[in-house]
Amino acid sequence: MYWRPIFSFIMRRGYSPEDAEDLTQDFFARILKREWLQRADRTRGCFRSLLLKSLQNFLNDVAARTQTRKRGGDVRFVSWDLWMAEAPSELLVSGEANSSSPERVFDVGWAATIVERALRRLREQCESKGRSQVFETLSPYLNAERDDFSYRDLATKLNVADGKVKKLLYHFRQRYRSLLRDEVAQTVADPADLEDELRHLCGALAATSASVA
Repeated sequence: MYWRPIFSFIMRRGYSPEDAEDLTQDFFARILKREWLQRADRTRGCFRSLLLKSLQNFLNDVAARTQTRKRGGDVRFVSWDLWMAEAPSELLVSGEANSSSPERVFDVGWAATIVERALRRLREQCESKGRSQVFETLSPYLNAERDDFSYRDLATKLNVADGKVKKLLYHFRQRYRSLLRDEVAQTVADPADLEDELRHLCGALAATSASVA
């Protein structure tokens, strides 16, 4: 779930793609081997901030080493290529990485990951109900502010009445928002922090979309 924001942050700190891949996997190996996730204090803030602080400390340790640590041993490295191919919003993150701080790149990558996880769950739910065509047709219009479409065209594609497609799209958007909230809720300790975290991530994506436009 967290590979992209971490990898993007390390890249923005000036490392080559190859070194960033190695360091990303080193970071994962360290937090898993030391059971850092199990010992993390959920009362100290959202998981995004906690992970970012840990990553910054990790890179500071790397920079302080006088000799390059030999990688290998019992750690099995894997390729990121397949994961990257399945993440279309990586293009968005890459564009952001050209001009923004490492912390902002991390936030955009994190937000994109949350969005993709919610979309994946929505797709799986539609497929389980035999409604794959509904997902494929309506998913480009999940943004409630988007109005560059025709209900009649969507109704034709789905072979339903205009009135029904309006209801379908409304409920589709509602379910998507619910899944987004659920994904973000899993990364905050206090439910009271959910709205602030949602605003933060939405703001990161909105600012990036504006800069790309």
